[in-house]
Amino acid sequence: MNNKEYALLAAKTLSDKKAADIAAIDIAEKASFADYLVIATGNSDRQVNSLIDDVEDAFAKNDLFVKNVEGKQGSGWVLMDFGDIIVNIFTKEMREKYGIEKVWGDCTFLDIEE
Repeated sequence: MNNKEYALLAAKTLSDKKAADIAAIDIAEKASFADYLVIATGNSDRQVNSLIDDVEDAFAKNDLFVKNVEGKQGSGWVLMDFGDIIVNIFTKEMREKYGIEKVWGDCTFLDIEE
């Protein structure tokens, strides 16, 4: 799988598990640390934790393993670093607070239905 396919896999996995407001953004031309950023909202801390496990499992089945996870249970924001793919899962309150999509507004947002 290439990086775009992994980003879309993350988005599909999150969608299948009922995450909200999913965005997959191609940041390769604007960032040196990753190629794609995937952002989603969980409806509760419990769902956020479940979504983390689901994405990690989906990627592991395709031989891509998480390098690092930042954020703690109950923090409202967890960042999963898969190298060229970064997955951010927020609670609704934290996503509104940080507005991370605005930072990458000039990048290409992928059509998740690809």
